[in-house]
Amino acid sequence: MDLHSEQESNVTTLSQLQPQALWQWFEQICAIPHPSKHEQALSNYIQNWAKDKQLSVVEDKVGNLIIKKPATQGMENRKTVVIQAHIDMVPQKNADKVHDFEKDPIVPRIDGDWVKASDTTLGADNGIGMASALAILGADDIPHGPLEVLLTIDEEAGMTGAFGLEAGMLEADILINTDSEQEGEIYMGCAGGVDGQISVPMVWQAPETSLSSFKLTLSGLLGGHSGVNIHLGRGNANKLLARFLFNHGDELALELVDFTGGSLRNAIPREASVSFMLPSENLAKLQQLMSDFQALVRQELAIADPDCLLELEEIPTPKQVMAEQSQQTLIELLNACPNGVIRMSDEVEGVTETSLNVGVITTGTESVEVLCLIRSLIDSGRDEVEGVLTSLSNLAGADIEFSGAYPGWKPDNSSPVMAIVKDTYESIYHKEPTIMVIHAGLECGLFKKPYPDMDMVSIGPTIRFPHSPDEKVLIETVEQYWKLLLAVLERIPAKD
Repeated sequence: MDLHSEQESNVTTLSQLQPQALWQWFEQICAIPHPSKHEQALSNYIQNWAKDKQLSVVEDKVGNLIIKKPATQGMENRKTVVIQAHIDMVPQKNADKVHDFEKDPIVPRIDGDWVKASDTTLGADNGIGMASALAILGADDIPHGPLEVLLTIDEEAGMTGAFGLEAGMLEADILINTDSEQEGEIYMGCAGGVDGQISVPMVWQAPETSLSSFKLTLSGLLGGHSGVNIHLGRGNANKLLARFLFNHGDELALELVDFTGGSLRNAIPREASVSFMLPSENLAKLQQLMSDFQALVRQELAIADPDCLLELEEIPTPKQVMAEQSQQTLIELLNACPNGVIRMSDEVEGVTETSLNVGVITTGTESVEVLCLIRSLIDSGRDEVEGVLTSLSNLAGADIEFSGAYPGWKPDNSSPVMAIVKDTYESIYHKEPTIMVIHAGLECGLFKKPYPDMDMVSIGPTIRFPHSPDEKVLIETVEQYWKLLLAVLERIPAKD
């Protein structure tokens, strides 16, 4: 079956799922490439559709879309609600998958109870939420008060849209964020975060021509969202490879050429590789140490991440290698850098308070860049980790720069809309939802700056392994989320 016919088959199948309007929109979203910073084609499609529906649509100066729909008859006096989602998706694929996220469509498929993609991220984060908002805008039989839909850009790669949202663009009293990833949970708070970029200066030297050249790749890890999945104890490819180099680099007489790992600061690195030269007589020892280390990591991560794989390939002789001191500094810094859960919350049981993800490592001509993402529910937790990284960088003679800081969303136990969602959920499903704070960067915290009095809540279907090619959404929870969203809209109270 060729790609086109496979897509046709999958589109037809997904269209039969309920609610049909939502799934049809999700198919359309998948068909138009929309990775972070490349959302304009999808944005243009949505704008043209909204104009055809005679809806008010505005693209603000940073690229966010605000679409407005009048209340259905008899509900004109209700409070205005804005349903919010982000347009962009995380572009991640398996190493052997040929896929250009800027040109190729996502190919969704049904796999038992789930919808997945074909060796790429699916974009259910936040495509399902976006699809639900657009389906409501397009419907004639869903009762609601005055309605706005806010679709933000670049959430996954810097929250550019949320940072750029200006006061006065929205009239809503209530915001429903659709970016949560567990049915039955209502989110009323989230972590803030900041990027930290460490630049390790490099001095290079000519290699010894007598040495052999190889590339060592560590792969097979699960990866995942660096906030939602950070507490699961999965392997970080960057950290594991640095550990191997710290333990065995000297005895093997390795001379490093390049260290590359991860692809996104908000995804746990699934793969990393290092290129190096070594004496030919040490090759057998290297292979034995690789085998031993692979077995050790598989034993340590037998439950959390059992399939670590180390592979070696010969490469052409490089033109330069790292000078001894530069190499030692890099390995020591990477091995010493904290990673994973820093502290669990005392206030919210089972929720990570502060974490760090050593997300992306790239080798340039003058330095090796190490990009980390710090998350914390409290500013002091974020400040503490910033201090740790600064101290580590100072000791190593490296430079560090922090950027893109965004605030958390402080929980409000007295939120009226949270109470409405909670009561509505109980009336539909006859069980209590869980009120949660999420260790991830929902945009709600940023919206509080231009709209400090807006009442906010976040809901969504069950999505597993976001930010990785294993991403999937549980089909039955999409319909559950949809029913809850529609029922909440119907229960929004009148204006004061």
